[in-house]
Amino acid sequence: MNKPLGKQSGFRVLSLIPPMTQLNTPYPVSAYLTGFLRSLGIDACQDDLALKLVLALLRPDTLAQLRQEALDVPIEARSAVVNQFLDHFERYTETIDATLAFLQGRDPTLCHRIAARGFLPEGPRFAAVDAYGEEEDPLGWAFGALGQQDRARHLATLYLNDLADVWRDVVDPRFSFVRYAESLASSQASYDPMAQALAAPLNLIDRTLDSLTQSALAAHEPDLLVLSVPFPGALYGALRIAQTARRIRPGLRIALGGGYVNTELRELGEPRLFDWVDFVTLDAGERPLLSLIEHIQGQRGASRLQRCFTCVDGAVKYTNMAEPDIPFDEVGTPTWQGLPIDQYLSLLDLLNPMHRLWSDGRWNKLTVAHGCYWKKCSFCDVSLDYISRYDAASAQVLVDRMEKLIAESGQTGFHLVDEAAPPKALKAMAEEILRRGLKVSWWGNIRFEKTFTPELVNLLADSGCIALSGGLEVASDRLLQLMKKGVSVQQVARVTRSMADAGILVHAYLMYGFPTQTVEDTVDALEYVRQLFDAGCLHSGFFHRFACTVHSPVGQDPQAYGIELLPLPEGRFARNDVGFVDPTGADHDLLGRGLKAAIYNYMHGIGLERDVREWFDLPRKQCPRPTVRPDAVRRWLQEL
Repeated sequence: MNKPLGKQSGFRVLSLIPPMTQLNTPYPVSAYLTGFLRSLGIDACQDDLALKLVLALLRPDTLAQLRQEALDVPIEARSAVVNQFLDHFERYTETIDATLAFLQGRDPTLCHRIAARGFLPEGPRFAAVDAYGEEEDPLGWAFGALGQQDRARHLATLYLNDLADVWRDVVDPRFSFVRYAESLASSQASYDPMAQALAAPLNLIDRTLDSLTQSALAAHEPDLLVLSVPFPGALYGALRIAQTARRIRPGLRIALGGGYVNTELRELGEPRLFDWVDFVTLDAGERPLLSLIEHIQGQRGASRLQRCFTCVDGAVKYTNMAEPDIPFDEVGTPTWQGLPIDQYLSLLDLLNPMHRLWSDGRWNKLTVAHGCYWKKCSFCDVSLDYISRYDAASAQVLVDRMEKLIAESGQTGFHLVDEAAPPKALKAMAEEILRRGLKVSWWGNIRFEKTFTPELVNLLADSGCIALSGGLEVASDRLLQLMKKGVSVQQVARVTRSMADAGILVHAYLMYGFPTQTVEDTVDALEYVRQLFDAGCLHSGFFHRFACTVHSPVGQDPQAYGIELLPLPEGRFARNDVGFVDPTGADHDLLGRGLKAAIYNYMHGIGLERDVREWFDLPRKQCPRPTVRPDAVRRWLQEL
């Protein structure tokens, strides 16, 4: 840099978390960037408009406005949840503040009234509770005679989900507490749908976000506004924030980045996006952000920006002056200062102890290493920076960051957000935690590789590891080899059982629809998954549909995977997912419905004795018998 950047320069950076991300803990990007900038003496601040928007929509006065709009919906067009809301409106307004206080941990004794099922109005979402079949206590199998806090948290979450459905049915059909208007951004080669949505009159949700944005800008008076979009379902909210900023502070410079941008907007050519933002940056944000600050302060020309799209005379231009990225050891410690830490909501959507970790509790987010040490999986964007550039922090630096975050937040729980945390680094971190006598709880994502011996797994558990998730993908050795996962089903069984034996919860990411996957492959894979749950190796899992991306090995060499790519759709916006023709011709949409039904039941301990073919809506002649031995997993485990 030409001269030090800091408070003495009178330059302030504001990072806002746009809706929607998550409600139980801050999405970490703003905390990472704010901590990094402050470590350099730069005046940086942050706020979470995703959380604040939800809390504003749930205020009694805003619910009264929602009621008025619901009354304007013709009676014959009202959904069941809207009718429920109108019929019990007074009970909703009387209970919402107390329920939020309970979910924020400010009024824990309310759990007894909520758990008794007489306090909250119960809409359509509660039908799932009674479907468990026990008339006197349908949740008794999950929570027992005690467990009142969790029982109440689950019921309160259903109550909030009912209200979210009302907002969706009355105000905006794209609304959700987790993904907002995702279809406008995900795999959209054309910017037209987003442009049309942004040109539409503001609805009640938009007006609420507009007010929150104005308050944040007035409170912080930034010179640079940073909006990080991790998912497609956060882009609409980010651009609405940018719209407001453009209207009330036309001179404010606005930068857009994040995981969605890094993957889907790498070929950006749409000038209309720059009606709302000045800069769009790619990959790790530290170096591009420093360059932008210098540029805005007149210390760096536009030709010396890093990984940055701008719009010049109506044409999108990409600039990338080669400079080294900030070493991961030097990116600083994330900070939660400025975020409404005491207002996050601990939710409990599914009655599964592992799955709850994503929505329950305020976890300090931490990264062991930038990138992935394996970077071979054929379905992954291994050519992109967030995967390909591996750079690990030392154990001493990691545990130093843990201690700083504990001192700042008062929370000792950590979620390691790596693509796949390296075993050697985890071992060193665990040893350092134990050496310092630090008492923490942590969980994260790994590869189910043979390096995770029982000895290492026990060390991780001793250091505070409570849960691990990893990719099993399609439980087929042929397809795992084609994917270059570097694991086998037998190996996964043994590793996950060691984790379970050490008291560590285990989650499996599962995939269907991979190139050349047949109905037979799918049936066999589900049989393996059934056995893994039955043997206590897995505690939860999630099936997602394979999507081919242009930056993955499959997208770059489709012939090696037996498929033919379809032409990318015309457009200048999101061009990442690419369609393909698989000659096997399996109906993966139909198979996916069966897989998701099966995994949902397996996570609740239901249906493990059923023939896996019963989950698929296929004639028996079209659904072959599994070729997997019914005791394959148990035999592998007995050989340990």
